[in-house]
Amino acid sequence: MGTTVRAAPEVSRDRPTSRDRPLLKISELAERSGVSAGTIRHYLREGLLGGEEEIVRTSRNMAYYPPELVQRIELIKRLQEERFMPLRMIKVVLEEDPEHVRALVELEDRILERALASAEDGSRVSRKIAQDRYGVPRNVLERLADIGVLTPNQRGYDRDDVKIIEAIASFRAGGYEETLGFTVYDTLRYRKALEPLVEEEVGALLGRLAGEVEIERALQIVAAGVEPLRELIGAMHSKLLLAELRRQRKRGTD
Repeated sequence: MGTTVRAAPEVSRDRPTSRDRPLLKISELAERSGVSAGTIRHYLREGLLGGEEEIVRTSRNMAYYPPELVQRIELIKRLQEERFMPLRMIKVVLEEDPEHVRALVELEDRILERALASAEDGSRVSRKIAQDRYGVPRNVLERLADIGVLTPNQRGYDRDDVKIIEAIASFRAGGYEETLGFTVYDTLRYRKALEPLVEEEVGALLGRLAGEVEIERALQIVAAGVEPLRELIGAMHSKLLLAELRRQRKRGTD
């Protein structure tokens, strides 16, 4: 999500400077960052904008601030509004490495933008076509949507939904039927197992890429890993399944 570029207000030549940079009044910080002066004062009180080292106080009611705080203020607001992070958590992550946090946010935004664009690229399959093509009963598709395994919209299913429906159809064709106790709720077992794995995977992936490589290169790496990861998970699942069947058989003969 891009940041609105605002024209910098003119600054007088006789104002305080730091490292040969004109410092800004709090009203100018507010104008450039799009955040109210009151909010900036709150950030200052909470210690979110660093220490007092580079703040120049010319009187009790007048202070000047380094222009770099504009980006920091914008980042804090984004973490609040887009990631719903409380200020105490924001303070912790910014104290660790604010530049890495900024790179991480930008990479997350770009990945999400591409994912949304891909999901909405017009390649959705209508509910009726999906039902007719794969032979999965309407009530089964509706229950899968009710439990959040499928996420159709008015235009139907996206590509990942279609792959899930295709897999469900293959299971049913192979004998995984409700008369034997197999229901759509079995899919929740896999989702429950995958959620912490995906959370850990995303954390590791973004942590290694953010700020280390260019955004476009990072996006290429993420995209290139999708199919190999699916194959890896499938192969490891098959291997573990076979190992567990052997253990069960051995247990039965002991």
